[in-house]
Amino acid sequence: MKKILMGMAAVLLLGTLACQQAKETTIDLSGSWHFRLDEEEKGEEEQWYRTRLPGEIQLPGALRDYAIGNEPTLKTDWTGSIYDSSWYFNPAMEKYRQAGNIKFPFWLTPVTHYKGMAWFQKDLDIPAHWAGKDLILDLERPHWQTKVWLDSVVVGSDNSLSVPHRFTIPGRLVSAGQHRLTVRVDNAIRDIDPGINSHSLSDHTQGNWNGITGSMKLFPLDNIHYKQVKLSPRLAENALKVDIELNTAPSGGRITFKLTGSNHSHSLSPLTLDWPEGQKKASFNIDMGADYQTWSEFAPNLYEATLTLEDQEGQQIQYSSPFGMREFTLADKHFAINGTPTFLRGTTECSVFPLTGYPPTDEASWARIFEICRDFGLNHMRFHSYCPPEAAFHAADKAGIYLQVEGPSWAKYSVELGWGLPLDDYLMEETRRIIDTYGNHPSFVMMAYGNEPSGNYVAYLEDWVDHFRAYDNRFLYTGASTGGSWAIINNSDFFVRAPPRGLEWNKKRPESTFDYRNKTENLERPYITFEMGQWCVFPNFDELPKYTGSLKAKNFELFQEHLGDQHMGDQARDFLMASGKLQASSYKQEIEATLRTPNLAGFQLLSLNDFSGQGTALVGVLDAFWDEKGYISASEFSAFCNEVVPLVRLEQFTFENTDVLDTWIEIANFSGQVIDPAEVSWQLNTEDGEIAAEGVFADLTIPVGNEHRAGRIQLPLDFVQSAQKLRLSVTLDQYQNHWNLWVYPNTPIQEPSQELLLASEWTPEVEKALNEGQKVLLLAAGKVENGKDVVQHYNPVFWNTSWFRMRPPHTTGLLIQDSHPIFHDFPTDYYSDLQWWELTNRQQVMNLENFPRSFRPQVQPIDTWFLNRRLALLFEARVGAGKLVVCSADLSNNLEQRPAARQLRHSILTYMQSEDFAPTEAVDAAIVGELFEEKERAVWQSYVNEAP
Repeated sequence: MKKILMGMAAVLLLGTLACQQAKETTIDLSGSWHFRLDEEEKGEEEQWYRTRLPGEIQLPGALRDYAIGNEPTLKTDWTGSIYDSSWYFNPAMEKYRQAGNIKFPFWLTPVTHYKGMAWFQKDLDIPAHWAGKDLILDLERPHWQTKVWLDSVVVGSDNSLSVPHRFTIPGRLVSAGQHRLTVRVDNAIRDIDPGINSHSLSDHTQGNWNGITGSMKLFPLDNIHYKQVKLSPRLAENALKVDIELNTAPSGGRITFKLTGSNHSHSLSPLTLDWPEGQKKASFNIDMGADYQTWSEFAPNLYEATLTLEDQEGQQIQYSSPFGMREFTLADKHFAINGTPTFLRGTTECSVFPLTGYPPTDEASWARIFEICRDFGLNHMRFHSYCPPEAAFHAADKAGIYLQVEGPSWAKYSVELGWGLPLDDYLMEETRRIIDTYGNHPSFVMMAYGNEPSGNYVAYLEDWVDHFRAYDNRFLYTGASTGGSWAIINNSDFFVRAPPRGLEWNKKRPESTFDYRNKTENLERPYITFEMGQWCVFPNFDELPKYTGSLKAKNFELFQEHLGDQHMGDQARDFLMASGKLQASSYKQEIEATLRTPNLAGFQLLSLNDFSGQGTALVGVLDAFWDEKGYISASEFSAFCNEVVPLVRLEQFTFENTDVLDTWIEIANFSGQVIDPAEVSWQLNTEDGEIAAEGVFADLTIPVGNEHRAGRIQLPLDFVQSAQKLRLSVTLDQYQNHWNLWVYPNTPIQEPSQELLLASEWTPEVEKALNEGQKVLLLAAGKVENGKDVVQHYNPVFWNTSWFRMRPPHTTGLLIQDSHPIFHDFPTDYYSDLQWWELTNRQQVMNLENFPRSFRPQVQPIDTWFLNRRLALLFEARVGAGKLVVCSADLSNNLEQRPAARQLRHSILTYMQSEDFAPTEAVDAAIVGELFEEKERAVWQSYVNEAP
């Protein structure tokens, strides 16, 4: 990186410089600029800075905001990996690869795409009183390599992806009157490659756009000015340590400190102290008194520090910055805020902003996001391989959100760490810039290099941690945020890793006794779950009209059209809601498990909102706009994700009426204070709201922390005479959590009457019986051929099947005709709740591709939206003169240990032997028989192993 007057260009890396002058102090450069694209990279050679550029554009903004660039094609040079390239070769996708109808499934598609150099130019009118003074050009969020000329003279260059680009224009170039300012912005990866999937620049999320999207200003620099101001709370001393560095030593002078409460009433009287003679640097300890207000998630009390330095000539320079009296520290295996243990309930922000693709630089946008996070019970946010603009820090300060900031790198796929590549030095410089620029914000508490590196990264990151812990100890550091297969950076203050996550319900039935205490690798420092969740939901096509900006959801359009081609377009909303309920349940179970884990310091979801890239990862309970989708609200989510959460340890969710409901109630209390006295109550309610049983545990003391037992429920379930869904609720003050339970009669396995043929295979005898008008129940588990390539687990798709090349499972839950009489004796909702586990997990599904277009099964597995196969687990039909029910779930084996399967079998048989059994859809016997026919069928193909 080259820059003229490097030391001067680092001026004002923190806060705002406000020189006290009677006349104009700042020129706002936003507005109309001239521009020109430099696709052939000849602008500097041809000295474009000497001539008026022909185009016109409004800045701040990005080229694609104004449809400047090239329409995306199959040849577009994207920035990002395409892990599943089948779209480029699959014949079914041919129509989406045509010019004018390009619809990529990988990420949101920009209206236009441009990668390379673009030139921007503005005429300036320099006021007379600025003549001869050094000027600061401040550009927030250029993307991402800049070079600046004033008239025909090079001012400097910069390349930060994280902090404003600031240039010092020497006073010798500054005269009153007209000048031409030219800024060249280059968004191509040159010598420094942060990693093509880094969220600082990847097309997977914000996209590798070109432009300048934040504040743009020009102002004069006084002869003496602040280079850096570091505000360090010292709670044990009731003091604020202020470290100041000036550009030069003043000839004496005094400095006045004014500390004012921003959102509370506590303030200090101005304090004036002597500046040490002949020194550029000085440190001061400011006594905050005994009644100062601390900053935390519970009470985000902010102060504004204003420093006014007056030299002997009477010249004054001023600096202001927010700060909070807070210390975010280690407390054994947890974190503590101001000495009080806390539990991080976080989400991962990957620069998903679907209107623009780039993060907003206004505080209101971030305030909305953090308000939503708080409504959903979160207190933490990790920024994945990028650093947000300053507005995010201001908003988090006010909301009481703990931020983990990362350098702009995911050093994998296209680059590696630790081999002496330019990235190594760049990340050291970039980390320093991030700390210097945003370090006074109390919300900034944690720092990582970035995400999941490769190369010789262990030694590099150990040095990175040691260096920055010594450089600034206001933050806690970890080498990297990683999955479980990465090496541990042992000198980290804390760890963000993947092992303590997931639901092992593909192997065993759901229960809530488990936790992750044995998956924290016995590390003796705080351990945070990395990218927890990643449970998929079907696309929400209702959000398509929201894409009114420069990014279009062509991926959603493709999925919607393909669903229609598979004759299920009318089911899209139902698929969303049914899969969403399963997704929400999966998040509930996983979050509760973390809250039951005594040696876990927190979790980071991936994420609360959808992730638009990497094949389209619809893992959020909110859409990409941070809006609810309709299947779970903030109040419902915060019942199991909050500062206080009632929990139970249930060995099962399905019972027989000869069982005893036996569970301990626990309280996870991270409210910042002991709850004393506490009263914990519980109720067991029927579906119509009647109280089946209840109890109270009174006069309790609930300390801060988790795994605190409030009491035990031991309740015989013999009062249940018919199959019932019950709800167990536990309440502590305003906090209430609940769990659905199912109780079935312990009755003998029902056998069919003589009028009904029970079969386990499709045979000529079965077809003959149907032709003769008989009723047939075909329990076809293990015999399905058309559909056996579809792998179904109880839990939904992880991340998405494209990015992981159709790694199972392939389904995202069930859509159930819950009002159908076939379920009269089997309580169910329209989605697969926990009682469906033994009926769906690792159970076969049937592919109804040859059935009539209007045919709808009673239980319909929801396929991955990349393939949209029409599937069934249970259906009925008229075949010949007979009536048929087919179920591919196992309703025959080990029914003594599988009460839900036994009960569904009972409900089906009872229905088939009643007058209600009257299928309306007729299906030819050959079509049904094809489900069980061994023959060669088309299956999903990857076509290639790597991106084209």
